[in-house]
Amino acid sequence: MELPIKTFLCQNNQRPPMNLLAIAAGIKQKKIVDQIVRKFPSKDFVVMLFHYDGVVDEWKDLVWADRAIHVSAANQTKWWFAKRFLHPDIVAEYNYIFLWDEDIGVENFNPRRYLSIVKDEGLEISQPALDPVKSEVHHPITARRRNSKAHRRMYKYKGSGRCDDYSTAPPCIGWVEMMAPVFSRAAWRCAWYMIQNDLIHAWGLDIQLGYCAQGDRTKNVGVVDSEYIVHLGLPTLGVTTEPELNTVGQASDDLEQIANPVALAPSQSRRYDNRPEVRRQSYIEMQIFRNRWKHAVEDDKCWVDPYGQSTNQTSH
Repeated sequence: MELPIKTFLCQNNQRPPMNLLAIAAGIKQKKIVDQIVRKFPSKDFVVMLFHYDGVVDEWKDLVWADRAIHVSAANQTKWWFAKRFLHPDIVAEYNYIFLWDEDIGVENFNPRRYLSIVKDEGLEISQPALDPVKSEVHHPITARRRNSKAHRRMYKYKGSGRCDDYSTAPPCIGWVEMMAPVFSRAAWRCAWYMIQNDLIHAWGLDIQLGYCAQGDRTKNVGVVDSEYIVHLGLPTLGVTTEPELNTVGQASDDLEQIANPVALAPSQSRRYDNRPEVRRQSYIEMQIFRNRWKHAVEDDKCWVDPYGQSTNQTSH
């Protein structure tokens, strides 16, 4: 995979684009992905599509398709692709890595202005804020704040998991969601090593990303409010239609089949929703990740946790 990327960057002796936009995409979200890519200027960004449904040729009619890097592997997730095709040495040419889902609305998002804010704020790990009216918001810290350029913490005074000015751990502070993260080059080198080869979901990783903030996670991790997005929350993971089941198989307990990210067209009347199994597997993998982290800390006698016991809060 390294050679095609290097070749692409060096063609025509042009200055290499300085950033990377990588999206896990299925053909059913072609229109949305096209809208996303068109927002990212070609002289500033290389585009890489991870085709999880194996469909590549049907993208060729888009004006930017020939300059994009296409990687195809059926029934895989964004993090599976990222671990295998975004090795830090391969993407070392880029200042920032945008590792996005496909169901993102970008009407109110400008990548150049976004990166300008990220640099001004000193954010090593960030994400655009979510429009709280139009988006599927899972965590309050991601919701856009009006009249704000960026924020780093959230407040919650009722119920469990309260967050206030004294909170020092995710998800109150030092945390972004995994649907549209943006990493600096140095932060990605750290985060890539945290991604587990055999785990296809990222649950559990988000809590630990503060260790990749290249310093204080309360300062270097944040949400950009003035350049915001819409998380459409499309059921692209675990929803399979009857014809597609004939192709990928009927075994709903097979992890790769459960995690097959197939989008649902409104006109389809017969569908099989395995998202509960996907979520269940995500929780299982989150516990596996946490146990591995715990054992790694125990095995490394030189490890000094800069955050002490403050990482016990969870985002799920």
